[in-house]
Amino acid sequence: MSQTFFVLGATHHQAPIEVREKLTLPATQLASLHYEFAAIEGLRELTVLSTCNRTEIYGVASAPDVVPRLQSQFCARQSFAEAEFAKYAMQLHGRTAVQHLLEVAAGLDSQLIGETEIFGQVKDAYATAQKLRRTGPVLNRVFQKAFQAAKQVRTQTAITSGQVSVSNVAVELAQSIFGQLASARVLLLGAGEIGEKTARAFQSRGAAALTVASRRLERAMALANELGAFAMPFWLAPVKLVDFDIVVCATSAPGAVITCADVSTALRRRAARPLLFIDLGLPRDVETTVGDLANVYLYNLDDLARIADENRAVRAAEIEKCRLIIDARTDALWAQISPHLNHSESIESDARAPALHPKA
Repeated sequence: MSQTFFVLGATHHQAPIEVREKLTLPATQLASLHYEFAAIEGLRELTVLSTCNRTEIYGVASAPDVVPRLQSQFCARQSFAEAEFAKYAMQLHGRTAVQHLLEVAAGLDSQLIGETEIFGQVKDAYATAQKLRRTGPVLNRVFQKAFQAAKQVRTQTAITSGQVSVSNVAVELAQSIFGQLASARVLLLGAGEIGEKTARAFQSRGAAALTVASRRLERAMALANELGAFAMPFWLAPVKLVDFDIVVCATSAPGAVITCADVSTALRRRAARPLLFIDLGLPRDVETTVGDLANVYLYNLDDLARIADENRAVRAAEIEKCRLIIDARTDALWAQISPHLNHSESIESDARAPALHPKA
């Protein structure tokens, strides 16, 4: 019986941010999602990757109708019309799917080419699937080789040099609006990894007045203590906007936490100086109409990517070096796994990871 390695999903290449936020999968739902999909007959292995730029399902299928059934079930789960999903869907098989994963892990498929956060996100996605015993010999081999390829790209090229992270682009944007950041008052909503990196980037550029707010006050206090900043209860943030110049939003809330009404109220109470919102959330944390208000600047993830893309030409030669490495790695890996997919033979995993077991 022949099998196929595939990837199904939607990414920033085809899907705008308003679509991606409807398809994103919160970390708290990943375990139940793996179990739901494991019930699909013919789906032998499974790993789900969900970030601000992509929602992708990697798997091994033993029948040609598995991927269409998986797509239907995913769309039903997300309450997203399947005909609409087809406009943005990416579906790759075989060697092309292998190459895609290697490029994703290496940061070559990111909105910000060369960013390194995606490497950790891919590792976490694989670790989750492995812990749930949803991977098997094919995914174990492919993901491990993807990690090796990503490390080779980072060590043998200069693809990660320059300001390629969201946090650094956000700070440069703030500097273009306010100039020196020493007197700027910064509010960070959300105390997760992305928020923390952005806060540290602001501090490295001279921002001294930093306040952290999180739904978990103890987390806000812990991060504020690490940063030498202030902590504030999350519920106070909308009414305290008047006190800040820059608001960085990086929560995992299911909807907007800053409304147009909140900002309009703050504008009536503050001097005529700019108010900048950096929305790093997906779903977005700030209502889109906020950007229509006078003297207010609102930038989301797609906006930051467009700004960063202006500097992409500088790294064009490095991108070509990376693609040569990925192509060679893809050829070697595909040569290893394709015979076993075609003949349903097992291949030994480098990590001796457990094979996928059906749900009990």
